Amino acid sequence: MRLDDPESLPWRGDLPPREEYRNAMARLGAAVSIITTDGPAGRAGFTASAVCSVTDEPPTLLVCLNRSASVYAAFKENGVLCVNALAAGQQALSSLFGGKTPMAERFAAANWGSRLTGSPVLAGAAVSFDCRVADVARVGTHDVLFCEVRAVATGSTPHGLIYFERRYHDIMAPSC
Repeated sequence: MRLDDPESLPWRGDLPPREEYRNAMARLGAAVSIITTDGPAGRAGFTASAVCSVTDEPPTLLVCLNRSASVYAAFKENGVLCVNALAAGQQALSSLFGGKTPMAERFAAANWGSRLTGSPVLAGAAVSFDCRVADVARVGTHDVLFCEVRAVATGSTPHGLIYFERRYHDIMAPSC
């Protein structure tokens, strides 16, 4: 098997059914983040768990965004975003940004600042990554946004929020 030759991958023709794939992905725990932007297309934000590091040289992460999402146009036009990884106890904020709540109400529910790009940075987040979108890849229904990290803000509490088996779980750093 060669990863540079997709045709040589043995599973290529035997894709799992959509529901089987979704159920399997529910067992892949992930940090919960609120992704925000602000700029010429306005302020917008959504909840995501499809975020991960790509490389540390230059510092780059990726965010997956459904092209049918109501916030898609704002993120595409603004070209900047902030990944705000939620701290333990911020489930309600995640649900608010993951639903159909009007944008002004979403942002009114928390305190926000900004860093270099002008994207909203959540006060009390476990960590926030202020980014410029450097590249975009289209995959299926989503765009994969490759984001150059311009600034980092680390929260004061080492407690995070993950999503696993379709439920939120608070995680606490071990005591030293």
